[in-house]
Amino acid sequence: MTAMIMHSPRQAFDEFSLQPSPGHWRPHALAAALAVALHAGVLALLVAGWSVEPPAAEQLAVLRTQLVMLPPPAPEPAPVVVEPTPAPPEPVVAAPVEPAKPAVDPQLQAQKLEQAALARKQVEDKKREQLAEQQRQQHARQENERRNREAEQQHLAQEQAQQQQAQRAEQARLAAERARQQAAQVAADSRQYLPLSKEAPDYPQRALDKQIEGDCTVEYSVNPQGRVEHPKVLDGCHPLFIRPSLAAANTFRYQPRIVDGQPVSVPAVRNTFHYRIK
Repeated sequence: MTAMIMHSPRQAFDEFSLQPSPGHWRPHALAAALAVALHAGVLALLVAGWSVEPPAAEQLAVLRTQLVMLPPPAPEPAPVVVEPTPAPPEPVVAAPVEPAKPAVDPQLQAQKLEQAALARKQVEDKKREQLAEQQRQQHARQENERRNREAEQQHLAQEQAQQQQAQRAEQARLAAERARQQAAQVAADSRQYLPLSKEAPDYPQRALDKQIEGDCTVEYSVNPQGRVEHPKVLDGCHPLFIRPSLAAANTFRYQPRIVDGQPVSVPAVRNTFHYRIK
């Protein structure tokens, strides 16, 4: 870095001259007055013939220059300015700005209304379809439950019918077994003593007129002499066949039953009369 220095008396005077400030003018007012008076006296002497030596020739000022190389000044560190932390700005609630409403086209508005109505109708149709589907599913479920109940009831009825049929079959088997045993017993009793005479009963005329057929069983006892005693009709005999059956049973004669060489009575002897129209 280069700098040029100029030495000049005027410049030096100008650099070191003091300019009085307005604040210092009043204290130096007396000194200024004395200086003025002194100059006035000198001026008066000059006018009166006072001579002074001619002034010496003023020497011309010589301007000398010198090139001086100065080192670059060290950069001063930048002052660290600590900025205060600004307070967070308060939120400013902006007033809602209503957008400018464009002009509504009646035809466009009508199209939008039609589209909205169509969308609403589609939604309602979809809801109705869903409701109908739910009702169909519920009806189908109820129908399946009803069919299952009916099937279960039919199955129970079939089981009950099978049980009743089995019971009836068992009762019929037992009845047949008892009848077989009774027949065997009667046959055994008949073999022990043979009937000597049996007459068929007379067919009642009223039964013939009414075309009535049937069976009638008579139970009685055979005494040691082989005669029938205390005959009686068992259940299941038609009323028209009771009297001829008892009359015919009283005419029966049996060979006495012999036990240990002695004739004995035989109780509960049965005979069945069969009434048939040929």
